[in-house]
Amino acid sequence: MTRALTRRRFLSIAACAGLAGSSTGRAAPERLRWQGVALGADVSITLVGPDAITRPALARARLEIEAHEARFSLFRADSELVRLNAQGSLPDVDARWHALLRACDRLHRATGGAFDPSIQPLWQAHARGGDIDAARARVGWERVRLPAPGRRGLHLGAGQALSFNGIAQGAATDAVRAVLHAAGLRRVLIDIGETAAIGGPWQIALSDPEAGEFGRTTLRDNAVAVSSPAALRLDAQSFHILDPRGQAAPQWSSTAVTAHSATLADGLSTAACFMSTAELRACIPSLPEVETLTLLDHGGGTTRLQSAARSG
Repeated sequence: MTRALTRRRFLSIAACAGLAGSSTGRAAPERLRWQGVALGADVSITLVGPDAITRPALARARLEIEAHEARFSLFRADSELVRLNAQGSLPDVDARWHALLRACDRLHRATGGAFDPSIQPLWQAHARGGDIDAARARVGWERVRLPAPGRRGLHLGAGQALSFNGIAQGAATDAVRAVLHAAGLRRVLIDIGETAAIGGPWQIALSDPEAGEFGRTTLRDNAVAVSSPAALRLDAQSFHILDPRGQAAPQWSSTAVTAHSATLADGLSTAACFMSTAELRACIPSLPEVETLTLLDHGGGTTRLQSAARSG
């Protein structure tokens, strides 16, 4: 099976699942489908297998999507993230927050600041015609006070706001994969903007909004994410993926990351848009779950980087 994978203007989930050993060849397998809206876009889930297994699995998957949207969506006025940005702090955060914040902090350090969720004021300034320099002064993950022993809450610096648009879809993908695996599904492809697999192999076509297909990868119990800055333009000078360090133009037309987790693949593919080959080579050893990076330059050429474990 080959699927084209594009990135970020729209969100869709398509999970096709079959139980290992469940195919008898006597009848078409049962198919269960749900459609809705999550994280600002249309969502669909399709599960194939016995109804007694797929129906409760679908219910749990929907609960995970709702849980991530309620916490991390910028598209819901009542989300915890919107409340955090409005009031500057949350007095307490739960396990899902802790997991996402740890992933963000790890990626920020590994990428030398190229991944930074405090980018939101700069994004808004570009999108709404605001003061770019003033907005850039508010960016800085190191000024965010993360939960710590003796400090349960999350606190932003003056004028700061966070966006998890470069990683939350990956976190939701991993959460859905976990509940489907726990339900006993052993051949699943999940697409929530990022793509993750249980079992495999699944052949995935990597696609750029302007160049079209620029590579393929095979998923088996891992995940892939593609970031393409040109998928959405904010203004005449900038795209929807911005460099928190101040670089104006992205290094790459698209970046694809294959990793053990969709969370890591999502975050690194976002940051990689503004990282040089040398920076990425230096970054990979600190993120051993990363398997491959496929980088499409603006002239149509591709560069492929692999972790030491994969290349060995």
